[in-house]
Amino acid sequence: MISLAGRDILHDWGKFLLTGIGLGLLIGVTLTMAGVYRGMVDDGMVLLDNSGAELWVVQKETLGPYAEPSSLYDDIYRGVLAVPGVDQAANVTYLTMQVRSATREVRAMVVGIASGQPGTPGWPPHLVAGRQITRSHYEAVADIATGFAIGDRVGIRRHEYTVVGLTRRMVSSGGDPMVFIPLKDAQEAQFLKDNEAVLQGRRRTSENPAFNRAGVPGLLDAVITSQSRNPYVNAVLVKLAPGFAPGDVAGSIERWQHLTVYTRPEMEGILVGKLIATAARQIGMFLVILSIVSAAIVAFIIYTMTLGKIREIAVLKLIGTRNRTIAFMIMQQAVGLGLIGFVVGKVAATFWAPGFPKYVLLLPGDSLVGFGAVVLICVLASLIAIRAALRVDPAEAIGG
Repeated sequence: MISLAGRDILHDWGKFLLTGIGLGLLIGVTLTMAGVYRGMVDDGMVLLDNSGAELWVVQKETLGPYAEPSSLYDDIYRGVLAVPGVDQAANVTYLTMQVRSATREVRAMVVGIASGQPGTPGWPPHLVAGRQITRSHYEAVADIATGFAIGDRVGIRRHEYTVVGLTRRMVSSGGDPMVFIPLKDAQEAQFLKDNEAVLQGRRRTSENPAFNRAGVPGLLDAVITSQSRNPYVNAVLVKLAPGFAPGDVAGSIERWQHLTVYTRPEMEGILVGKLIATAARQIGMFLVILSIVSAAIVAFIIYTMTLGKIREIAVLKLIGTRNRTIAFMIMQQAVGLGLIGFVVGKVAATFWAPGFPKYVLLLPGDSLVGFGAVVLICVLASLIAIRAALRVDPAEAIGG
């Protein structure tokens, strides 16, 4: 049987193609929104993978170190190392801030890593250029997304650091690139007060009668010294010895160290279920709205095209064409419009996704779901036009 829908499309293919391209750009935005959500989830998973940890030891009753602030004394890791089943334990700090160089300023997560060697929890697992940090001060490893190069001098708080290595896909849960510096420098950057605040603190302490030098010998000196130290970290990252269950070791640390410990599944739940939950709901609302708009556009276009062919439909009815054939013709046109739109949208999303400031992950599974949704939307949208076509009186072919 001759395809009536195909002949009609070829008769006015320019208008049909332009309409499909316009619809495709809208579908491309929809696929991109889904990719943004997938990218956010992947950023969180990459953050956990690159930490090299199996357990995260944080301040008691907090969701740290990524979803909430967490503060621990930096000597706690020694007690954690003594727990059976712990192979490695390393301090780490995280601080999101502006990192500046001579030519640019970048929003980045500054990570303070403990001394050690590659493979130590918290260290970048691989480099694409340069070397790892070998000195205890003023060296940095940066993600290439920062735009920094080997040898660049970057400013973090009051000090400058030389970039000695570059890594790739080391990002925070928010997609900010990471900059790794020695732990002592990171502690100073995060916890040390500026000079004026330290002076004011010392002045207030010296004026407090409870800390009078004559009354409490040595106590004032101890307080002033403590104000100049930074004995805090955000978390202790733990690697387990072979054969030990994460839940058992986490329970032992919580019981003996009085801290909160998260396993990998629990940390994934925090990142996905709490940290990006609001953004996920917002993206979901956008997807619903874009789907409704797409359906409305297809319905309007097919309905308009059908109204423009009322006389032709009446002729078809007059010569005995069945209603099922007419309905199928209209539905074919709607699905054809959707297919053109999906192809255009998929190509557009693939090309513009790398230009987004945040990571956009376009999964084949999402594309298949999107294809099915487009076909379903087009089929449903064609029902309005089909209803109008089936109500056409064959006499209109004669009445003219």
